[in-house]
Amino acid sequence: MKPAIRIKNIAKRYRLGEEHHSTIGDALAAMFNRRKGKVSKQPEEIWALKDVSFDVAPGEVVGIIGRNGAGKSTLLKILSRITEPTQGEIELHGRVSSLLEVGTGFHPELSGRDNVYLNGSVLGMKKAEIDRKFDEIVDFSGVEKFLDTPVKHYSSGMQVRLAFAVAAHLEPEILIVDEVLAVGDAEFQRKCLGRMSEVADSGRTILFVSHNMAAVENLCTRGVLLQGGQVAFSGTTSECIGQYASCFKEKLLDGTIKGKLITRAEFLDGDCRVGSISMGQGVVLTLAFRTPKVTQRPRVGVVFRRRLTGEAVFSIDSDMLGASWASRPADRFQARFVFEELNLIHGEYLVDLYVGCDGENFERLKQALELHVLVSDVFGTGRLPDSHFGPMFVTPILSLDAA
Repeated sequence: MKPAIRIKNIAKRYRLGEEHHSTIGDALAAMFNRRKGKVSKQPEEIWALKDVSFDVAPGEVVGIIGRNGAGKSTLLKILSRITEPTQGEIELHGRVSSLLEVGTGFHPELSGRDNVYLNGSVLGMKKAEIDRKFDEIVDFSGVEKFLDTPVKHYSSGMQVRLAFAVAAHLEPEILIVDEVLAVGDAEFQRKCLGRMSEVADSGRTILFVSHNMAAVENLCTRGVLLQGGQVAFSGTTSECIGQYASCFKEKLLDGTIKGKLITRAEFLDGDCRVGSISMGQGVVLTLAFRTPKVTQRPRVGVVFRRRLTGEAVFSIDSDMLGASWASRPADRFQARFVFEELNLIHGEYLVDLYVGCDGENFERLKQALELHVLVSDVFGTGRLPDSHFGPMFVTPILSLDAA
């Protein structure tokens, strides 16, 4: 069977520092500088992708994962014909729709109604197709009351909802999606994920880039891990996520934190520094910090946030715990938060750190650490927890009997 997508030896090179002249004045100034001997240095070459090859079968849902800068978005832009590859070629068999920069094609002076038709046309929909799906698009977006208001008066969240609603109601054979679940509020993200599931269940081919491993696990049948612009792994979704997690173990920082007072922080599993754990696994968070004055009772705390939404999951500090410090006053301290079972649902979390004392805050470092929690059969039933039901999970003892 012919693949829906064939990617053969794709490479993409960018040159940093190349001269680009948007006006005649810029070009004349550059020519004058060259005559004066002010020649700019040779542009630096960056290979965003190098020798990337893989096929995607019709009806397959493939997750493209990797750290920032791995080349994921560059690959999707090449597939969406936004940019051309430096080397290699691609084959796409079927009508293609891309959800890359949600909102592209909106005109601020036009109403939401007019922009549905404008944006739909930009994405390749015919007017009759938009007419047929108009009510469904508007209902999904939730902006019915403002449909005849210019979108320049919409909040950014409203614009995102309307743009996604238009794009998500196309019926292409191939759908290319780049991190759409990173926008909008939590409720809208759930609707997006539900819509993506419907598209996947309809048998269409999907390439899905996301940092949300729970969404990748739920949606995708296969994963491709990009690392340094190359394919580092291709296989089942769970295997690919496991390889992604191992990247963090292999490339962990030395624990140094760029804070004035908080100088070191790391997650430990025994004596080993870790960047990922399984659901329900224990972990220790250690911190080294100092205070601007000698004290006997500093305050140190942590806030865990979901990377996807930024919402706080929980916060705890030494005052809440009634922690006892060393008997002698000092200005340098070490703290250990021991989480015997960290009952976070699978996903990615960012950790804020803060220090202070006597009701005064000295320093707060946002997103100082990150922790990846991997999906696990914590109930032992073969059914994996669903991240849509909240960021935490509990394991109560349940008994059932006929009433």
